[in-house]
Amino acid sequence: MPLDQEFDSEEEETGKEMSFIGHLEELRWHVIRAGGSILVFAILAFVYIKEIYHYVIIAPSQPDFWTYRMLCKLADKVQYDELCIKALNFKLQAIGVGDQFTMSMTSAVIAGLVFAFPYAFWEVWRFIKPGLKPSERQSARGAVFYVTFLFFSGVFFGYYIVTPLAINFLANFTLDPSIINEFSLSSYISLVATLTLACGIAFQLPIVVYVLAKVGVLTPAFMREYRKHAMIVILIVAAVITPSPDIYSQVIVAIPLFLLYELSILVAGKVEREKIAEEKALANSTGGSDI
Repeated sequence: MPLDQEFDSEEEETGKEMSFIGHLEELRWHVIRAGGSILVFAILAFVYIKEIYHYVIIAPSQPDFWTYRMLCKLADKVQYDELCIKALNFKLQAIGVGDQFTMSMTSAVIAGLVFAFPYAFWEVWRFIKPGLKPSERQSARGAVFYVTFLFFSGVFFGYYIVTPLAINFLANFTLDPSIINEFSLSSYISLVATLTLACGIAFQLPIVVYVLAKVGVLTPAFMREYRKHAMIVILIVAAVITPSPDIYSQVIVAIPLFLLYELSILVAGKVEREKIAEEKALANSTGGSDI
């Protein structure tokens, strides 16, 4: 059973309206519980921070990373050797005295945020849900599951696809052969975290489209009409995310974004059909009452 179907707030159970101060108090406790979950996971991540660094954070900087090995296999199949990444021309260094400790704390908080996301969002959803109409609650069933699934799909896409391609480009881009790439630990972690979390947020596109379609801002017809424009924007985004000059890297990034857009059209179409069905039901009920 999805998390968002297990519990209802006291307001929903009693049907009693709450004051503004009451809403703020309830929101405060939801935020405290969400923040507490992030803190718990951050502490757990800090306990195992060395393993997280070795197997997760530092992994994309190594030539034997899973993505690089898959790209080499793809390069063999398409006969395009430049797609294979065999070496990364940079070294990581901690410049400040406390950089390693500081970045371990930062990394633990980021890890806590990622792992606690399902519960934290569930707490936010518990606050929002009582304010919805019964029909809106029915339409939003499983919201926590879908949002969580899309978030982690984006995180994995950002970590395994976007981040390695960006690191490869930046590591092998040189103005002059005499310049040695020695990246600071903080800048490296910032790059990995930013790209990974940004993809997790970007993959919420179907949810955003669902909300906009519900309020009547977006329609499937509009999205189909501007599909070509969206494809151009997606290609530009893919080119920016993967500044590598080869077309294969851009295609690898663009394909999931295209699929997300097509999925969003289906979501908007479903919302439109539901609205038409509700209008027909309301018209039939009104007509029956007149008779």
